[in-house]
Amino acid sequence: MATLQSPGIGSGLDVNSIVEKLMTAERTPLAAQISRRESKATVQISALATLKGALTSFQSTLTPLKTQAAFAPRTASSGDEAVFTSTATGAAATGAYDIEVVALASAHQLASEPFLAGSTAVVGTGSLTVSLGASSFNVTIDSTNQTLAGIRDAINDAPDNPGVQATLINEVNGTRLVLSSSKSGAANAIQVTQSGGDGGLAQLVYSGVTHNLTQTQAAQDSHIRIATLFDHYSATNTVSDAIDGVTLNLESTSAGEKVPLEISNDTTLQKTRVDQFVAAYNSLYGTFAKLRSYAPATRQAGPLLGDAMLRGVETQVTAGLTSPVSGLTGNYTSLASVGITKKADGTLTLDETKFNKALTDNPDAVAAIFGSANGVAARLSTDLTARLATDSPISTRDQALQKAIVAIQNDKTALDARMAKVEETLRKQFTALDGLLAQMQTTSSYLTQQLASLPKANSINS
Repeated sequence: MATLQSPGIGSGLDVNSIVEKLMTAERTPLAAQISRRESKATVQISALATLKGALTSFQSTLTPLKTQAAFAPRTASSGDEAVFTSTATGAAATGAYDIEVVALASAHQLASEPFLAGSTAVVGTGSLTVSLGASSFNVTIDSTNQTLAGIRDAINDAPDNPGVQATLINEVNGTRLVLSSSKSGAANAIQVTQSGGDGGLAQLVYSGVTHNLTQTQAAQDSHIRIATLFDHYSATNTVSDAIDGVTLNLESTSAGEKVPLEISNDTTLQKTRVDQFVAAYNSLYGTFAKLRSYAPATRQAGPLLGDAMLRGVETQVTAGLTSPVSGLTGNYTSLASVGITKKADGTLTLDETKFNKALTDNPDAVAAIFGSANGVAARLSTDLTARLATDSPISTRDQALQKAIVAIQNDKTALDARMAKVEETLRKQFTALDGLLAQMQTTSSYLTQQLASLPKANSINS
């Protein structure tokens, strides 16, 4: 007689495999939806970062072009750099000068008489008033600091010391206290007076007609003579107020000889800056093109294809490049008029011949096109500053996308929690089913055994 069977079901049920497959079917569409949202947001965030980086990089190239003086650089050439070196800004007028360096500025320095006992020699007690030009400070000298070393330290450690440095120099005759000014120029002379105490500090007085210290270097202004007739004095050897826009770094005196100084246009720097400007825009345009691109063959679209914000940025930058500069008249009023034009592919190109001619014909107009208040560099920089501001559409969208990423992470966490509960429920259900089937299988086996033990029909008949 045939046994009772339930095909495919029994205590050998693969609960783990069944639950895993059901979980996969349950999770996959939900996880795929979250993944698509995350991928889209991540791509958008990356695209905005790329756009912001390109705009920032382009804006940085505008800095040296935003003022007419900055765009009209000058170069200063010294006839003898052993006497002086020179630099010039756009404020300097072109021209040639004869410079005679009569004297160099120096800082005041005083030295005491030598003390045979060295740094531990006792000088005296009382109060010292040390002056540097119009500023002065007091130090108290008592039994705890009346030595040369103690006086040195008291001067150097004084909180209101305006710039007098005290040092000790050891030489064959003994140890000297040396006072040096940190500031050069005739107005920064050192004076020392004393009061009170045992009178020993009088050895350090240098004031009025009392010179108990020896002057080793005078407080002296630098002195130059321009064009034979014009004398100029300065407290330092860096002279920036003698000729407008020109800084002279004095190195040595010229012993009555005149050294030529020539101020001229730095056309090389002008061309370099414009080349950098053109290259930076072309790089920015390349970023625009990539973000809004579409490849029909592969059906691959840029992350900001059709994006109104990107179109607005690109339109604004293009207008800033191509619009004439208000307030200018004559032949040179726009970038195109000085040889900077757009090619068919949207990038800029520089016609060097036309640009050099414009620089020769009217360098001030070229500088104004870039660096005037309404110039290309100024208006582009202003526009870009607004585009990169913390409350700009770019930043606002980026902040929204960052919040979306946080929400997506929360959705992932919620999905994991939900799936854990679903899995727990399924496992309970299938475990119970497995137990039930196992019980049914046991019952089936028992019934089969009992049926098999019954007398067969042929046995009864016989």
